[in-house]
Amino acid sequence: MNLHDHFESLYAADEDPWDVRTTWYERRKRAILLASLGQARYRSAFEPGCGNGEMSAALAPRCDRLLACDGAASAVAAARRRLHGAAPQAVRIEQRSLPAQWPADERFDLVVISELAYYFDAAVLQDLLARTHAMLDAGGELVMCHYLHDFDDRMSATADAHALAGRLPGMVRTVRHLDQDFLIETWQRSAS
Repeated sequence: MNLHDHFESLYAADEDPWDVRTTWYERRKRAILLASLGQARYRSAFEPGCGNGEMSAALAPRCDRLLACDGAASAVAAARRRLHGAAPQAVRIEQRSLPAQWPADERFDLVVISELAYYFDAAVLQDLLARTHAMLDAGGELVMCHYLHDFDDRMSATADAHALAGRLPGMVRTVRHLDQDFLIETWQRSAS
């Protein structure tokens, strides 16, 4: 079973397969990520791999516009239900296969890559991060949050994924939160 089919079957069976809505671990991690953001408000944010939309729902009040996407149709449907009632001009939830359908024609001042990067091998991840860098405005932020422990469908280690992000040109790390179970890092793109 490929990764897309794997996630589709997970979300088709349970719209919250990792209990991100209810467990203290997930709620705490989300709160720390939100506290790691350098701005109170963002013009335009992108959240690839949005899953069931819990992080999207937390980000939406701080963004003028939010594009959230996932490759699994069941996850997209769950995210749309979660964000039902959000201003349609402010929140877009789309099904996109990543990185092939990366929104290259848009600009963002916030990109949140959470629990996603380790599902790609180093070459694909490097391409994804280069695309992220190209769409990020000067002064914009890239936030990455990933689980530290090993699991079956991991393609890249969290440390390796974050190291690739840290080597993007003109990016300055502003936050590093190392927890016993996860790592959150935030980088800001310099104005030059």
